Amino acid sequence: MTTPQKTGLTGPEPTATVTVKPLVLRAPQRGEDLHVRVSAPVTGAALPVVLFAHGFGSDLDGYAPLVDHWASRGFVVVQATHLDSKRLGMAADDPRRPRMWRHRVQDMQLILDELGTLEESVPGLAGRADHSRVVAAGHSFGGQTAGILVGLRVKDPHTGTAEDLSDSRIMASIQLATAGKGGDELTPFAHKNLPWLRDQDFSHITAPGLVVAGDADDLPLSTRGPAWTTDPYTLSRGSKSLLTVHGGEHFLGGISGYQAAETTDADPGRVALVQQVTLAYMRHVTGTDHSHWEQAQSVLTNGHPLGRLESK
Repeated sequence: MTTPQKTGLTGPEPTATVTVKPLVLRAPQRGEDLHVRVSAPVTGAALPVVLFAHGFGSDLDGYAPLVDHWASRGFVVVQATHLDSKRLGMAADDPRRPRMWRHRVQDMQLILDELGTLEESVPGLAGRADHSRVVAAGHSFGGQTAGILVGLRVKDPHTGTAEDLSDSRIMASIQLATAGKGGDELTPFAHKNLPWLRDQDFSHITAPGLVVAGDADDLPLSTRGPAWTTDPYTLSRGSKSLLTVHGGEHFLGGISGYQAAETTDADPGRVALVQQVTLAYMRHVTGTDHSHWEQAQSVLTNGHPLGRLESK
């Protein structure tokens, strides 16, 4: 439930939704079949699609506050359980571990390849999704996944090369509390345990995008503090917007789940802000409606108690 009286924002009313899980896609190359969850409104046609990538360790059942909000207001939301999920219990010496970041991208591309099959597997959804309007979104590690799909270059720690793994089927991205550039700014812990963060190049991202960052998100991965998570906005090109959540830590008030135990900055107002601004942005960038995005840009100026929205 959103709280317009706190954010000062409005939006479309929710409608009934349907969720089906797990839908299983064969994926022999990853060593595990890909389990997928699809949530969608029960009515409506030409529905835009959101591919959502979870944060490290989560799964297809996470992020209900966002998924429920988006699906009940007109989007088909597709989630997968990536190999890093605690649900799969990957061993520390599993040879796939160093390339988990790349397996995530391949998971998303498989979903795009099989989008029609997934659509037909949800009762009443066949023929109602618009495959030409797909937004990639993700939180934390998932934000990197979404970024790669629109042009973020990650240097493979084994090959030393940074390939273009972008996918033209993605029209825009939303990156929530996502890592910035690597290099000397990484802490020794991050440099050792998260080698896929050592060298990230945002300069090739030209697709439209929204970055959401908490100004209290002081991760133990960078020496720069919360400003590190604004790099996907400041270092990329093209039409970009940045929502800064005041007082927001890594889970931005609790977006990872209802009453999620890992949330240390629980606040319904912050969650409502992220829900409403991300929805308004997706409706805007997919051409569904521009009025709520224009309202957010007007309301969330300097001085708003919950956050600030800026664009370039």
